[in-house]
Amino acid sequence: MKDTYRHQGKRQQLVKTVKKKGITDAKVLAAIGKIPRHLFMDSSFEDHAYQDKAFPIAADQTISQPYTVAFQTQLLEVEKGEKVLEIGTGSGYQTAVLCELGAKVYSIERQRELYKKTKSFLQNIGYRPKYLSFGDGYKGLPEYAPFDKIIVTAGAPEVPKDLLGQLKVGGRMVIPVGSDVQTMTLFIRKSAKEFDKTEFGSFRFVPLLEDKN
Repeated sequence: MKDTYRHQGKRQQLVKTVKKKGITDAKVLAAIGKIPRHLFMDSSFEDHAYQDKAFPIAADQTISQPYTVAFQTQLLEVEKGEKVLEIGTGSGYQTAVLCELGAKVYSIERQRELYKKTKSFLQNIGYRPKYLSFGDGYKGLPEYAPFDKIIVTAGAPEVPKDLLGQLKVGGRMVIPVGSDVQTMTLFIRKSAKEFDKTEFGSFRFVPLLEDKN
């Protein structure tokens, strides 16, 4: 698993690209510039790693477009030491960005193949989330709640009530809401029952699947 000067140079170009698209958070840009995204993809697709686009990975999932990762992370406003719940571990790239920002990351993945692969891979490249779970993202992780921040990396047809309930007062949740095309939505918890909601444009994600059992 090599990270060459060539890779590092391509990453700096990627940072410039997402910056031009409106990402201003210096910590998020630094994380994008540091994390070797090519290692999160099959080596035969390495040439695609530093293009600003999503790409298929195992279990019919995708590694998100770098701009989308940066956009969601910027909305989250992560501070070092905060407890962050991630719904949809996927390739682990977003997880690594959160770890790079100093968050205590709790992440759930419902595809067993991806969960196993990503769990060992993240450890191998030095990223250690607090807890990786195989399970239903709709339910969150009530045993570890409340969370300072929650990020959902799959398209939710509706907002899971359990996730809102696991957010601290003052906490932020970023979630793409919708069936075919999603609207990036930010919830800020104002009190036990009150939430501020702000919407930010259209995105496309793989669907957030609920365990109906």
